[in-house]
Amino acid sequence: MSVAFDEMTNADGSIRAAYTALAKWLNGVPPEVLDFRRKEAEFIFRRIGITFAVYGDSDAQERLIPFDIIPRILTGGEWGRLSKGLEQRTKALNLYIKDVYSKRDILKAGIVPEDLVYQNPVFRPEMNGQKVPHDLYVHIAGIDVVRVDSETFYVLEDNARTPSGVSYMLENREIMMRLFPELFAENRVAPVENYTDELLATLKSLAPVTANNDPVVVVLTPGIFNSAYYEHSFLADKLGVELVEGRDLFIRNDVVYMRTTEGPKRVDVIYRRLDDDFLDPLAFRPDSALGVPGLMSAYNAGNVTLTNAVGTGVADDKAVYSYMPDIIRFYLGEEPLLKNVPTWRCREADHLKYVLDHLNELVVKEVHGSGGYGMLIGPRADKAQIELFRAKLKQDPTNFIAQPTLALSTCPTFVDEGIAPRHVDLRPFVLTGSDRVRIVPGGLTRVALEAGSLVVNSSQGGGTKDTWVLEES
Repeated sequence: MSVAFDEMTNADGSIRAAYTALAKWLNGVPPEVLDFRRKEAEFIFRRIGITFAVYGDSDAQERLIPFDIIPRILTGGEWGRLSKGLEQRTKALNLYIKDVYSKRDILKAGIVPEDLVYQNPVFRPEMNGQKVPHDLYVHIAGIDVVRVDSETFYVLEDNARTPSGVSYMLENREIMMRLFPELFAENRVAPVENYTDELLATLKSLAPVTANNDPVVVVLTPGIFNSAYYEHSFLADKLGVELVEGRDLFIRNDVVYMRTTEGPKRVDVIYRRLDDDFLDPLAFRPDSALGVPGLMSAYNAGNVTLTNAVGTGVADDKAVYSYMPDIIRFYLGEEPLLKNVPTWRCREADHLKYVLDHLNELVVKEVHGSGGYGMLIGPRADKAQIELFRAKLKQDPTNFIAQPTLALSTCPTFVDEGIAPRHVDLRPFVLTGSDRVRIVPGGLTRVALEAGSLVVNSSQGGGTKDTWVLEES
């Protein structure tokens, strides 16, 4: 693995332009002040109840995602290039999903293997030939990107179902502005707090044609025991819409209604934060108590928009990811603006042979894995772990992909030992409405708090940072 790109410091020790004001400030602030403000941030997070549950963890209800008080900074030019690539990629994702549930031109052309669609466990036959409002499927995308040098961002993953984390982006900014007003006075930081306004405008633009002029939007949550329940309630509050559970909704004549103290109220757009399987016990899992019986009938009748659409998971597994450059070329006739990480598909015999011969050098991931689970980081694995994955690969090669061990960029991070570089990634959020694409400048930066660790996921001990995009003068 090559030396990681330091986002603040050049190889000769000079400070990159974006970090000039921050570096000067850090040089003048005593460590005890930073430690005090870190503790103050943790106190605020705990007081307002920002938690993240990890299933199977006895302390699940009490866990805070660690917050690092040193921001990650991008220039306006860097963000401009990145956002263009994000918009291109999300447009291609929408076209791909529409195609695989209709004409399937990309399968007929042999670009994507048919079995990756038809045998995908989250492919929804119920969506075959089904028209969705405005022909859009991925309304809210979380595209995970990593940086490897001054010019290059790689896409690590496409989250096209129910991407989470935006509440932390917003809360991180609010706390930074409260604790470090002097830093904001010295830097022209693009705002992110208008995200919820942009999200609401996006959701309303997606309402079905049968909706009134002022569409009714709700956030559908599985309930308080879901790991991301804080985010569900946070977003509903910021959007100014109702947070509902399945039992709060019912279907009459293929129209969705919400139970209120003033009687039934029609619902036009559901920002759902539960998986397809649990949406409607009449269409999917009959044992689901979380969804709304008959919801798919209303959806199929075109009387409600579900955000994101049913069946979008067919585009966000790690095997389909490996075809994204070809998907972009096929639908848009353009070269990808953002690179994919080079990927070996273990389902292909020659790729599998290479992976088995180089396990100690590669990162191996489950096709449908998430949260940093079910993966092997070869350079940091012991012999027993490597042999375990070798056996898994031989038994079920179609379930895995492999990638080189990227040297993720590092940012200065305040840890127990002081300020030190730690590896980071970034999840920007792309909103696609019927009118336009909206991307607030920034996103959720996740940071691996352990020295040398490449795993940034909160479920694996990672933390978060505020992400600053500097406005051009």
